[in-house]
Amino acid sequence: MYQFESRVRYSEVDSGGELTWLALMDYFQDCSVFHSEEHDLSLSYLTQNHIAWVLSSWQICVNRMPALAEPVVVRTWAYGMKGFYGYRNFELCGGQKERLAYANSVWVLIDTETGRPVKIPQIMVDRYGLYPQLPMNCCERKIRVPETYRKEEPFVVPQYFIDTNQHMNNSRYVQTAFQYLPKDFAVQEVRVDYRRAAVQSDILIPKVTLEEKRAVVVLDAMEPKPFAVIEFLSEKSAGIQENGTCE
Repeated sequence: MYQFESRVRYSEVDSGGELTWLALMDYFQDCSVFHSEEHDLSLSYLTQNHIAWVLSSWQICVNRMPALAEPVVVRTWAYGMKGFYGYRNFELCGGQKERLAYANSVWVLIDTETGRPVKIPQIMVDRYGLYPQLPMNCCERKIRVPETYRKEEPFVVPQYFIDTNQHMNNSRYVQTAFQYLPKDFAVQEVRVDYRRAAVQSDILIPKVTLEEKRAVVVLDAMEPKPFAVIEFLSEKSAGIQENGTCE
């Protein structure tokens, strides 16, 4: 298990002074990177071994977004590794160990030279260790693509969305999708089904479906073949059947 302490910065809050979803996802993503660095499974280790972790799906729930300058603790741990799949939980904790947000994620280890999934080596299992899974109601990785939608103007992937894998960063898909939500849509849960990686200058075609308590944004390609499917819920489907505190 790995954790780091932080304090909500001005650059991480929205117009209401609360942590943004983009900042929350970046906290979780950074925590997993720091966890790897801590156990000598760093970016340089992955590069030398021609492998990389690719995120397959997110399921993130928020109880409360922390406010500007509020101290927080970000935590992550692996709870399963099977074949080429890795399973990881996250928590954002506030004062008195209040569980502010929590998440489940599924990752795939790939060979960067072939682009194909590869079996997770035992050294990774040994170094990360496995801890009990967070008791949340996990959804299926795949999100159903709605049959009816509103097509928005195409979006070109800019250079500053690209990360060290030379792909559009995971959180940027959600950042892009958020702009198509009504301003009064209060998001409590976000699910992301990553289908294939977008790179710089790719053209994304947003297809938006709005319901009363659910919104789906498909970031499609010209083919069409989705890059990602993002689902926003105004009520959490993945509640935790215990108290609202971090252990």
